[in-house]
Amino acid sequence: MGEMGKAMGLLISGTLVYYHCAYRNATLLSLFADVFIVLLCSLAILGLLFRQLNVSVPVDPLEWQISQDTASTIVARLANTVGAAESVLRVAATGHDKRFFVKVVICLYFLSAVGRLISGVTVAYAGLLMFCLSLLCQPSQSLGNCILKRGNGEILEPEAHSDA
Repeated sequence: MGEMGKAMGLLISGTLVYYHCAYRNATLLSLFADVFIVLLCSLAILGLLFRQLNVSVPVDPLEWQISQDTASTIVARLANTVGAAESVLRVAATGHDKRFFVKVVICLYFLSAVGRLISGVTVAYAGLLMFCLSLLCQPSQSLGNCILKRGNGEILEPEAHSDA
């Protein structure tokens, strides 16, 4: 799956989560419970259908396991992310770098002001949209050029090439 497929998958999943949490005024826990209920019922219906039709299932879901390396990688990435955030806040809190301290305080104040004005789900969805746009656009292109070139899969405006 290319970058376009990843961006579209994230966008569709994010839109469904945003609808569930923002418009239905439900919690994220409610969303996970709904997803697990749908998966459980779907698997039960498929299991009964396969049993009635005498279809053998090639993979037994009870034998699915995550490898030790995968689990270690997931935990290590989570620990690195939390550690990096803690390190930034610790460096800012020491006050040795005044410019960095002011930048962190301004960012945190801006985020708290946005949080008072807009729901957290809306802010998260806007961040997801920006992330998907960054996946769709190359870093060297401006957003306007990227949107112009992505229209229906064709390049709408030819690029000028120089033979210098």
